Amino acid sequence: MVKLDVLLGSALTLCAEAHTLGRRQDAQIYEAEDAVLSGVTVETSQSGYSGTGYVGGFDDAADKITFTVNSDSTKLYDLSIRYAGIYGAKVTTVVLNESAKTDVSLAETSEFTTVAGGQVLLNEGANTIDIVSNWGYYLIDYISVSPSAPRPPHNVTPTLSNPNANADATALYQYLASIYGQNILSGQQDATWADWVTQQVGKTPAVLGVDLIDYSPSRVERGTTSTAVEDAIAHAGKGGIVTVVWHWNAPTGLYNTEEEPWWSGFYTAATDFDIAAALSDTTNANYTLIIRDIDAIAVQLKRLQDADVPILFRPLHEAEGGWFWWGAKGPEPCKALWNLIYDRWTNFHGINNLVWVWNSVAADWYPGDNVADVLSTDVYATGNGPLSAQYNSLIDLGKDTKLIAAAEVGSIPLPAQLQAYEADWVWFCTWGDQYINNAEYNAPDVLKAIYNDEYVLTLDEIQGWRNASK
Repeated sequence: MVKLDVLLGSALTLCAEAHTLGRRQDAQIYEAEDAVLSGVTVETSQSGYSGTGYVGGFDDAADKITFTVNSDSTKLYDLSIRYAGIYGAKVTTVVLNESAKTDVSLAETSEFTTVAGGQVLLNEGANTIDIVSNWGYYLIDYISVSPSAPRPPHNVTPTLSNPNANADATALYQYLASIYGQNILSGQQDATWADWVTQQVGKTPAVLGVDLIDYSPSRVERGTTSTAVEDAIAHAGKGGIVTVVWHWNAPTGLYNTEEEPWWSGFYTAATDFDIAAALSDTTNANYTLIIRDIDAIAVQLKRLQDADVPILFRPLHEAEGGWFWWGAKGPEPCKALWNLIYDRWTNFHGINNLVWVWNSVAADWYPGDNVADVLSTDVYATGNGPLSAQYNSLIDLGKDTKLIAAAEVGSIPLPAQLQAYEADWVWFCTWGDQYINNAEYNAPDVLKAIYNDEYVLTLDEIQGWRNASK
């Protein structure tokens, strides 16, 4: 769980280039210094800017630039942002017409560069696009909008990466492929909060998210227990679909202080466990502990396999953020760990009920098409927007051959927005306390409307999914 959008600007920069090259003549450029400024100032000391200056001073939460953008009709546009990230990697929030919000990461740079800001559905006439502080401390040169090209048909890989995937996993993957672009599966993390959704809206999420966190050996040895596997089996028994995450408590090296207690040991800040060092030598003690932990989780996965429960499995999530120890040493150790897990569970343990879900938009972190079936990201922006920047980045990452999922969200995307933006997320899974029950993220009336929309599939509407794609 993390409360911030997980994106890297390097991936989005590539996306920006893909969407803007070749149609520069169609782009409308709006200089930041000519917009309405709130709490920010025009500056000129950083070289390489366009126009007469750029805007900086994003140091308070309410600081923003408001652009007025005109369109001759209601249609989709690609949004690009020219910025300089001279103060390090940051995140900005894009707000369209004081409503839909998108978080966009700005990678650290030494000069001005362009990043994709997703798409914006502009109304005929005048529209407003706000760039709001969020993490702050970056420089904005200008934004540009250009008409979006029609999205071509998806070309999803027809088979799973594991050639020995069992019938359950294959059926699940085929079902997801059959609804991709037609519907989105509703999902909720934690059985308690799934029950809460049922009570509040009268509909039960199609997808239940469970966490294997308390099966981590460094937690079990401190007395933790879990019903995650039982919850997953129970939901599958009702005809539902299960997605699994593993907040992997570090195998050893937990600080266990008042500031960083042992149960926060999945965070980088709570452990001195060095994944790069552990993987550098298969004879060292920490490598042995990694294998011990992987094998411990294999026991739980086999319980699910024996119960005929296929799972959407998402290990090593949010790695590029660096806040979890498996991502703290950069992409190469993380990818090596992913491949170790994949090989150990697939080839050594014979666990074949998994649909493998990668959870990053950054190209340099991607372990490869041959070990991932679904691409996903976690987005905690408010506003119930379509998350188009993230969706388009994942489309580019997988060359539109992979299913795309909103694996964790704070605010559920509005179905009408998803369809208008052609953001074909195949499922969403809302995080629990402080998100699903927080009106800032999901107002009660909006939540009910989403769950009752025909585009959103709930538990009662997916009964018999194993045979639906045949």
